[in-house]
Amino acid sequence: MWITALLAAAVVSSLLTPAAPATAICAKYCDGRDPAVAAGDRAGGSSAIWSRTVALHLSDGDDMGWASIGNGSPGDETWLDRSFDGGRTWSADSRIGTTTIPAGQRGWRTLMFNVDDPGTHRFGALRACGKAGDRPEVTCTPWVRTTVAAANRTEAAATALMQYYDNGTGLWQTTGWWNSANALTSILDYSVRTGSPNYRYAIGVTFDKNHGANFTNDYLDDTGWWALAWIRAFDLTGERRYLDTAVAAANYLYSYRDGTCGGGLWWSTAKTYKNAVTNELFVKVAASLHNRLSGDSTWLSRANQTWAWFAASGMITGSNLVDDGLNGSCAAAGTVWSYNQGIVLGALTELNRATGDAALLTRARQIADAATTTSSLNSGGILRDPCETGDCGADGPSFKGAFARGLGELDRALPGRPYHAYLVRQANSTIANNHTPLDQHGLHWAGPLDKTDAARQHSALDVLVAAL
Repeated sequence: MWITALLAAAVVSSLLTPAAPATAICAKYCDGRDPAVAAGDRAGGSSAIWSRTVALHLSDGDDMGWASIGNGSPGDETWLDRSFDGGRTWSADSRIGTTTIPAGQRGWRTLMFNVDDPGTHRFGALRACGKAGDRPEVTCTPWVRTTVAAANRTEAAATALMQYYDNGTGLWQTTGWWNSANALTSILDYSVRTGSPNYRYAIGVTFDKNHGANFTNDYLDDTGWWALAWIRAFDLTGERRYLDTAVAAANYLYSYRDGTCGGGLWWSTAKTYKNAVTNELFVKVAASLHNRLSGDSTWLSRANQTWAWFAASGMITGSNLVDDGLNGSCAAAGTVWSYNQGIVLGALTELNRATGDAALLTRARQIADAATTTSSLNSGGILRDPCETGDCGADGPSFKGAFARGLGELDRALPGRPYHAYLVRQANSTIANNHTPLDQHGLHWAGPLDKTDAARQHSALDVLVAAL
C-alpha cells in the first residue's frame, strides 16, 4: 500500500504567479485533446479546498491526463502541473490547460495533456491543481503518472529511476558518481532480464558524455563499478567500445595491486587502505572479461590471484560474513555492510563460470546463507544495513541494491533458485511499505519511507529485478 502520509490529498500553498502556456508536446496525440474522446478515465487522486474538489483524471491508453474541479462556483480555477523529474521540480511554464468554471456551471475540466515526452526521452508525471475564485490558497493532488512504461511493479520502478536521469550529463540527479554506475547497471539488468528497449538510449548518452578518463578516478572501487556497468552494456548491445572501456578500467585497477598485506588492490590511489569492495569488484571484473574475451588467460589468472588473496586475507570472518577491510596491521576490521556480501557472490558466480570450480559456488552459498540470516543485516526477515538506524549518507542507500544484484546472480546460477523466496520477500516488502504513488522507493525496505532519491531507487529496482 502507499505510504499514508503521501496519500494526503491536499497540498495547500500560496498562489503562484500565473505562468505562460507550456510548450506543446505531441506523442500519440498532441496536447489539448478533448477528454470526451479519451480512451479511459482512471482516477488519479483528488484534493479539496473551500468545499471544492480538484481531481486528476488519467487516460492510460492515450498516456494523457486532465484536471477537473467540482462543487464550485463560476470563476474557480483548475489546471495541470507537469514534471519530468518525479515531481521534484516543474518548469515555469508547467501550468497547463488553465481553465475556469464558466457562468451557470458548478464544475469544469481542462483539456487533455501528455504525461511523457518520448521525443526527448522524458518520463513525466501530472498533478491537478485548483483554487476557489480569487482566494489565494491553492490545492494540488499528489503527482501520478499513467501505466505507460509502468505496467507492472518492476517496470514502474525502472521508469521512476529514469525520472532522475539527466540527459544533459548522462548521470542520475540526487546521487553521486559511483551510485550512477549502479543506477546504469540496474537499468541494464532490467533491460536484460525483461527485454525492455525503453531505456537503452541512456547507455550511449552516459558513455558519450563521461568517457573522457575511461571512467577512472582516485577511488578504485568507483572504477570497478563503472567497469561492471560497461561489461553489462556490452552484453546488451554487443558494442565493443564498452568492453574495451572495461578492459582499460580493469588495467587501471590492477596497476594498484602490490605486496602490502600479502597482495590485493588498494582502495584509492593514496594507498592508505585495502578493503573488500575493491578486491571483490576486481575479481568480478577480471572473471567477466575472461568470459567475454576469446583466448584470454591473463584476466583469469588475475581473477584467481586476487580471489586467493582475498579468501585468505581474513576479511571473510569465521561466521562467513565479510568485513569492510584491513587495518594498519593487515587484520580484518570495519563494519559488515550488505554490499560487501553481495559483490563477492556475483564475483564467485562469474569466476565459477570461468573455471567450472564447484567449490566457488559452495563458498558463495556459505556467505549467502550467513548474509540472509544474520540479525546484523536482517530484521524481521527484511534486509537492512547498520546505518539505517541513523544516517546512511550518500553511499549507504546503494548498498542493498548491490547485495540484491549479487545474490540474484548466484540464485540464478544454482538449481532450484534457493534464494528466490528471500528476494521475493524483500521485493514485496518495499512495495508494501516503502514507496510512493509515483513508484519511488525509500531506504527502509521494511518501511517507513524516509525520502526518495536515485540511489534508493536503483536499490529497489535491483531487488525487484533479482526477484523476477
